[in-house]
Amino acid sequence: MEQQTMEIKIQRDISEATVRKEEEEEEEQPLSPAARVFHAPEFNCYVITVIGIKRKIEPDVVIEGLKQSLIRHPRFSSKLVNKRNKNKQTQSWVRTNVVIDDHVIVPDIQTQNIENANAEAFLESYVSDLTLVPLDISKPLWELHLLDLKTTDAENVAVLKFHHSLGDGMSLMALVLACMRKTSNPEELPTLPYQNRSSSRSSRLTAGSRGDFRCVWLFRVLWSAIMMVLNTVGDALEFTATAMFLKDTETPIKGDFRLSKRKRMCLVYRTVSLDDIKLIKNTMKMTVNDVVLGVTQACLSQYLERIYGEKKKKKIVGEDQESKRNSNDLPKRLRLRSAILVNLRPTTGIQDLADMMAKGSKCRWGNWIGYIVFPFSISLRDDPLEHLRRAKKTIDRKKNSMEAALTFLAGRFVMRLFGVKVTANIINRAVSNTTMSFSNLIGPIEEVSFFGHPITYMASSVYGHPHALTMHLQSYMNKMTIALTVDPTVISDPHRLLDDWEESLRIVKAAVEERGSVHQ
Repeated sequence: MEQQTMEIKIQRDISEATVRKEEEEEEEQPLSPAARVFHAPEFNCYVITVIGIKRKIEPDVVIEGLKQSLIRHPRFSSKLVNKRNKNKQTQSWVRTNVVIDDHVIVPDIQTQNIENANAEAFLESYVSDLTLVPLDISKPLWELHLLDLKTTDAENVAVLKFHHSLGDGMSLMALVLACMRKTSNPEELPTLPYQNRSSSRSSRLTAGSRGDFRCVWLFRVLWSAIMMVLNTVGDALEFTATAMFLKDTETPIKGDFRLSKRKRMCLVYRTVSLDDIKLIKNTMKMTVNDVVLGVTQACLSQYLERIYGEKKKKKIVGEDQESKRNSNDLPKRLRLRSAILVNLRPTTGIQDLADMMAKGSKCRWGNWIGYIVFPFSISLRDDPLEHLRRAKKTIDRKKNSMEAALTFLAGRFVMRLFGVKVTANIINRAVSNTTMSFSNLIGPIEEVSFFGHPITYMASSVYGHPHALTMHLQSYMNKMTIALTVDPTVISDPHRLLDDWEESLRIVKAAVEERGSVHQ
């Protein structure tokens, strides 16, 4: 009997020790390698999102909603703690009590003197000021600004600001969406577009041709594997060269972040029709991402041609000014590449995050991201659809490469060998030698509400990395929002760049419609 009692006591002690260990692990989590890099001075990155609201914001309702959702997420209720043990510095997330009023800011805006046009300028200035103010590391690294400001496309505006170490863009967007509900049904989570990846080739296979098909299929698999190896080796060599010496052409949109560690950034955005993009996608048999990359390539070509033309025009004097100017003022062999961040782990679902915040369940989280270096073909073309074809050809080749995974693994390897500072310097140098950043995320297909506040648009972007231009596209309902984060000392007219994107979309759509009418 005594022996049985002793065994029960031992089992209970083991169980209690296990529970205490799990609680301690939950209370304190070390930063992932990517999160540590995002805290390095050379690569201190933030995510910022402007959300247009259909009606006046009720701060008390939003605060109560945050208490029931966002602050239940471990990263949004943990602060960053730096420790030094035996000459080794460690960084951990430590759970803390969240004072919600420290994170929700409601500025006093004197709106009586602000008209619609001035409201847009005020919002841009407000967001620009936020890019200069770092978040306080003594608190969880996020803020929500609620602005009682009426603009041309929203009754009020909310601005979310996160530190990038909290998670990658897809995780953070999924988390924000998990805090939202459908306007048509406040009990339902937002619905994202379903992507059908099934192949139609197998449906065309007949019983008599299966033997031949297997040989063809085997040949294609082997050829695809060979090309993947060759593409990966080529991309790895290019990335290594970019980190060491291979620089993009010095263009009017390429900044030099070696001159200053911290710069004021400007966020501007424009909303276009997603239906127009889908029309082009369906006609050209492409993806939405192919289309927006092609339109972006056309936009950058048009913008740079005009800038170079204006510079050349200033140098030409006399009556034969126009005759001396060439029709194409773009430099030859212009190298312009974009760094594209790629999420490498299975996407965390909105339902998973909603369950985690509501029930305390666990789900995947963190920064598991690699890089793709995407070259834009900058030139003026008689056929605007050629921009789409070239962009699709390039991105299809990048898909058949392990470049993103390789850069991620190489980053972890360098981190273990040389530490955060060396890793951040290498990444900073590689990114600095490219021209811009680009990303594209899908959003809800129906109208959603943020704690009962219907949303009109979402414009997200990133700053803190060494680029003067970052372009982020976000779909929502039947709209696509293009958000640009720019260094105003390099790109002083970002709205003009948005005009060119919108005009390029219009030209491409017209060419697609003309092509469709010809083939009918």
